[in-house]
Amino acid sequence: MKKIFWLAPLGALLAIQFIRPDMSNPPVDPAQDLAQVLQPPTEVQGILKDACYDCHSNETKYPWYSQIAPVSWWLAGHIREGREKLNFSTIGALPAGDRAESMSEAAEAVQEGEMPLNSYTWTHASARLSDAQRNLLVNWLNANGEGEASPANGEAAESGHVHSEDD
Repeated sequence: MKKIFWLAPLGALLAIQFIRPDMSNPPVDPAQDLAQVLQPPTEVQGILKDACYDCHSNETKYPWYSQIAPVSWWLAGHIREGREKLNFSTIGALPAGDRAESMSEAAEAVQEGEMPLNSYTWTHASARLSDAQRNLLVNWLNANGEGEASPANGEAAESGHVHSEDD
C-alpha cells in the first residue's frame, strides 16, 4: 500500500511533464524596441536588460528549470502577464501618450520596490538593484513618462521646485 501511495504522485509528476506551455519568443522588430525608440543611456539599458527584459520583452531567456512542470506553467503565465502589462520589444508601436503612461507606471513600480519581483531576484542576482541603480532607473523612466524626474532632495519635492544652476 505504501508503494502505491508514493507511485501515484510520482506518476502524476511524470505525466504533467508532457503538458508543455508555449515558451517561444515572438519576433523582435529592433525599430520598435525601447533601445531604438527611447535610446536609454548604456547604464540604464544594462539595468533594463538584467532586471526587466526576461519578463517584459520578447527576448526572454528561459532558465533550465523552466522546462519542468508545474514551474513551466507558472513562468509562462508570469511572462505572458508581464508582456501584456509592458513589453519593451513593442514599446515603439504604442502612441506617445500610452508609452509615457507605461514609463510612469514602470517608474512607480520600481520606486515602490514592486519590480523586479522578489521571486525573480532570488534566481537572478544581476536583477537585484542597488539604491543607486533603482534611483537611476526611476529617474530615467520618469523623464520618459508623464511623471517628473525625482528631485535630488526632499525639500525640492515638498516645495514643488527643483533647483537649477540658474537659481
